[in-house]
Amino acid sequence: MKGYMALVFCAAALTARIITTDAKEYSITTIKEDPYAMSRGSELEGYCIDLISALAKNVGFAYKVHLVKDGRYGAVDSNGNWSGMIGEVIRGEADLAVAPLTVTATREHVVDMTTPFMQTGISFILHKDLASKETTFSLLSPFSTDMWVGILIAFLLTGLCIFLVGRISPTEWSEPDTEEHSFTLLHSFWYITGALTLQGAGPHPKALSGRLVSAIWWLFAVLLLACYFSNFSSTLHSNNKHVSIKSFEDLANQDLIDYGTVEGGSTMSFFKYSNNPVYRRIYEQMERKKSYASSMEEGVRRTLERNYVFIGEAVSLDLAAARYCKLIRSQEVVAMRAYAIAAPRGSPLLKSLSIAILQLSESGELTYLWNKWWASSCIGAVNANTSHALQPHDLRSLFLLLGLGLGVGLLLALLELIFKARNQAKDGKKSCCSVLTSELNRRFGSRGESAEQDCSDKNKA
Repeated sequence: MKGYMALVFCAAALTARIITTDAKEYSITTIKEDPYAMSRGSELEGYCIDLISALAKNVGFAYKVHLVKDGRYGAVDSNGNWSGMIGEVIRGEADLAVAPLTVTATREHVVDMTTPFMQTGISFILHKDLASKETTFSLLSPFSTDMWVGILIAFLLTGLCIFLVGRISPTEWSEPDTEEHSFTLLHSFWYITGALTLQGAGPHPKALSGRLVSAIWWLFAVLLLACYFSNFSSTLHSNNKHVSIKSFEDLANQDLIDYGTVEGGSTMSFFKYSNNPVYRRIYEQMERKKSYASSMEEGVRRTLERNYVFIGEAVSLDLAAARYCKLIRSQEVVAMRAYAIAAPRGSPLLKSLSIAILQLSESGELTYLWNKWWASSCIGAVNANTSHALQPHDLRSLFLLLGLGLGVGLLLALLELIFKARNQAKDGKKSCCSVLTSELNRRFGSRGESAEQDCSDKNKA
């Protein structure tokens, strides 16, 4: 809840009254705009309110806070009249403006600005679907990393199981001393690899246990390939619907997604008067389509609808991304600027406030306020993952079926061997356990040891 309140207040516009130690009363204005400023009952809270409180305690004044009348930061019209917080300061309706107010040359001509309390720049936020990255390994994108690891483990276990069944089952290998074993470890892996490509790689198993393991693996491979190609086709179709936007140049070079900024703000002025051809194209596109947002709140709302990219100051955009998990801020930040407090020219508070801001910065108080109000509390965190890659839990029934088939196959092979050992024990009047142990030694021991044991038995006879 704190994160939400924080997001809401820093973009808001307040007007406050400050009483200094000489009993002179001052008026302060700031801006409220959801989700950056938020009321708590009859009071306001957020980064800027905490900043005012800290400065008042440091400098030594009392104050009251109220919102700016027109809810704007401040822009000059064609007649030279200023609106918003800057206008109130110029007209004497407010003695200070405490808000995320950008320091610009135009504003410095009409008001005085304190030492900046926060550094920022211009960036943009967009829906995570529009920020998808195209990688060299796009063929692996239908499955997640965990899914590929699970498939590799299943492949290794199945190959080992085929090998063990071929060794244990008397039907597959009836005379270990005289016959060559067809299902070596290498051939076992080659056999199941052929199944992944829907091609046979003989010889095929003859025993019931081996056929069961093969059938389960073939079923697993067919269903797995069906899921892979289905998801791969869906991924390609989704990627063709939108362009990947990672920079301002990507934004300017596409015409599918609308983009804009707050009309009349400092960010709009930056693009309007920039000599950079990329930024000029962005401004001309916004002018042609009239894609401006009336407020930060409207820009965030349109961005959540996936068909809009909102351009603004990085600090404010970080607040939106911290609140909404489906949004992401671009890594590109241009036109570094700062937030400062505005005061009328010649204000006696200006010097004291600048020193107080520096002291708060050096003591770590500003960093504390940042961590307090910019903590992520995004809505929909559980559903924030926009990746369409299949996870292991999506196909857990398929993996369980494979595991069950491998277990039953091994059990059948072992039962075949036990049944043979039991018959031999009856004929030779030996214990079943000794015959079974001898049979396992013949199948998993070296041939030299088996031949030497046979020779010793003959000599004893």
